Amino acid sequence: MPPSLVAKVVRHINRKEWWHVPPQDPEAYLKRGKFLASSFAEAEFWGRPLDEPQRVIVSRPLVGDEGTIEKELFGRRVSGEDISVRERWALDAKLKKAALTKGYDSIVLVTPKAFSVFKKSRRMPRSIELNVLNAG
Repeated sequence: MPPSLVAKVVRHINRKEWWHVPPQDPEAYLKRGKFLASSFAEAEFWGRPLDEPQRVIVSRPLVGDEGTIEKELFGRRVSGEDISVRERWALDAKLKKAALTKGYDSIVLVTPKAFSVFKKSRRMPRSIELNVLNAG
């Protein structure tokens, strides 16, 4: 992705408030990073979000849809539609490790359609899932 688009994403992430649902596993941040949603309603999918939104600072995010992110980190798509929650957690841990190895500090996940529109029109997606990797 062109540096100008990455810079646009960084500015957006760093000025926005993010919603977080604390994990049940206290070691989850160390294993998988800290997941945040762009809205309270989106965060509710994972449980009860905190009452107050949070701010983050990122500088080198990996931006894309699931396929793009996995291809960048593993060279191919490794997940599928029928992935279980435990398999997802294991994959998230592998994504975190691979992303940190390649110098990323966060992963910005959007839908394939939103990612395509963003690349073409530079219009920021409304729905974003953010994984801050060094949130331990």
